Amino acid sequence: MLFESEVGDKSSLRERVFKSIRESILSGEYKAGDPLRETVIAKQLNVSRTPVREAIRQLELEGLVYSIPNKETVVSGISEMDVQDIFMIRSRVEGLAAKKAAERITDEEIKEIQEVLELTEFYAHKGDIEHIGELDHKFHDLIYIAAKSKMMKHVLSDFHSYVQKTRMISLSMPGRIEGLLKEHTAIYNAIKRKDGEEAEQLMEQHVRQVSRNMHLNNE
Repeated sequence: MLFESEVGDKSSLRERVFKSIRESILSGEYKAGDPLRETVIAKQLNVSRTPVREAIRQLELEGLVYSIPNKETVVSGISEMDVQDIFMIRSRVEGLAAKKAAERITDEEIKEIQEVLELTEFYAHKGDIEHIGELDHKFHDLIYIAAKSKMMKHVLSDFHSYVQKTRMISLSMPGRIEGLLKEHTAIYNAIKRKDGEEAEQLMEQHVRQVSRNMHLNNE
């Protein structure tokens, strides 16, 4: 990925550099223990070392990297415990988001979620995990939007970035695509009926199921 110019909004450039490095860490391109060298990354992204240095500081605050004094910055990555904690928090916050969506969703937003479910079913018949993964992300994102809470959307969008690789592993498990479609449909129906309590319960169960799948996959 090349960011060809630094002209313009410096904060926007810094954010793009940060997201690029974070994605490389979360996708496994950078593994735990790998050094992060400012000069190398700056050359790869075609930017100066300043936005790279600022991005690395932000990554350190998130716990994705750590600095060895007078030496280098090293990737710490995401541990299995980190993933478990993320799913635990996600189940609660996403449940609340589903509840708020049931209370605040518009007819147009209901239609958008329905279209995502129809596409999910289409790709489920084809066994197309890549497209289903994208639609899974969109399904949840539409619920965050329907909840009309900027804070929840921000937090949950970050969590989805952290567990993207995990979600794709879960989808590859036998029967998981069918299970996901069934769970998403039940959540959608509860939201459409404006049943916030049921939507919250179903969403929490859905997120916990993904976590259980990951535990089974690691056994």
